Amino acid sequence: MLNWTGAEIPRVKELRSVSVTQEGVEQQAATARELLDDYTAGDFFLATTRHTLLGAGETTEFTDTDAVRLSENTATALAGSAAGFAAGALPFDTTATAGAPGRIVLPERVRSAGPAHPGVIGLPRRAVGIPIGAHSVPEPARHVEAVSRAITMLRHRELRKVVLARALDIEFADPVDPATILRNLVLDNPNGYTYAAGLPDGRNLVGATPELLISRTGRSVLAHPHAGSAPRSDDPETDAANAKALLASAKDHAEHAVLVEAVVQTLGPFCRELHVPAKPSLVATPAVWHLRTTISGELVDPDVTALRLAAALHPTPAICGTPTGFARELVGKLEPFDRGYYAGAVGWVDARGDGEWAVAIRCAEVAGHGLRMYAGGGIVADSEPHAELAETSAKFQTLLHAMGLELDF
Repeated sequence: MLNWTGAEIPRVKELRSVSVTQEGVEQQAATARELLDDYTAGDFFLATTRHTLLGAGETTEFTDTDAVRLSENTATALAGSAAGFAAGALPFDTTATAGAPGRIVLPERVRSAGPAHPGVIGLPRRAVGIPIGAHSVPEPARHVEAVSRAITMLRHRELRKVVLARALDIEFADPVDPATILRNLVLDNPNGYTYAAGLPDGRNLVGATPELLISRTGRSVLAHPHAGSAPRSDDPETDAANAKALLASAKDHAEHAVLVEAVVQTLGPFCRELHVPAKPSLVATPAVWHLRTTISGELVDPDVTALRLAAALHPTPAICGTPTGFARELVGKLEPFDRGYYAGAVGWVDARGDGEWAVAIRCAEVAGHGLRMYAGGGIVADSEPHAELAETSAKFQTLLHAMGLELDF
């Protein structure tokens, strides 16, 4: 079933904030609302609970299928750049020579502001357009079959976890403007990382992810791995019960432990110390409850950039599985599409090496009259196929709500 709504909410007076500048970042007062209004397709945009960033135009572009080499080339370029700021996206698969390349841009103009919320509260929502068709890839029954096959392989191979996704293609009567989707996502998501990034061939990646892959400020590094989830509900009692069940779920805690272990093992050689809580915490997006662990550390080498750390961590078990090689191979066999930049990483890095990179989930690739959105779930040996299908349906809601759509897939 395909329904469309385009309700608007009234304006309220906006709160202003002074921009947080870096080397080369324009020295002027700005608000997150102004940056959101000024975003156009192809720009880089990131809204977090700390700040809002907009990078427009491009002076230099780097593309490479090797994420480590891309990070090294970016660091070299930033060292000789007046702006000292680069941003972009990594694809899911950074090993395929024929796949989507990582794309990093040094923008012509960079502006920053404080957090978008509460200043954007009350801005009117915009209508994305009239949808004329929608198609699930694969069909729901086929996704259940794929999960069942994955569970069988998990029980008979040295594989601890694999993440399987499905896609939803939506076609509209008129061209889709990424700025409209981004605007509505910012209004819907006061927490996490709401983003847009230009891709090769004029496509745009737009999404709102709860998960920070890595951030670096000086020698300090921070990661917020997420694994284990449950749907939100409009009914308070059901919503609370879902959260309680997630906290008690042995399956979800086992899935989360695999992720935390992998992040710690990867960051360990880069850090002189790491702080890892014994148990995950419960966090929420408007559509999904998550288990999250906050991992912090101190770098041994101050020349290791945020993008270099992202290249080392990506892909984590949160979006691929473990061991990585086996899991990536199984994803290729069981998913009937190329993930492209879904389950990649999106973010920025400056000339000092500071920056932040978020996991590119709850997203859509937008081009012309259509878009493809993605949602996935972590599969372990005791997963239940129909529950995994329901998890993807819940995760689709982040984008569907931003477009005013109700889809039964």
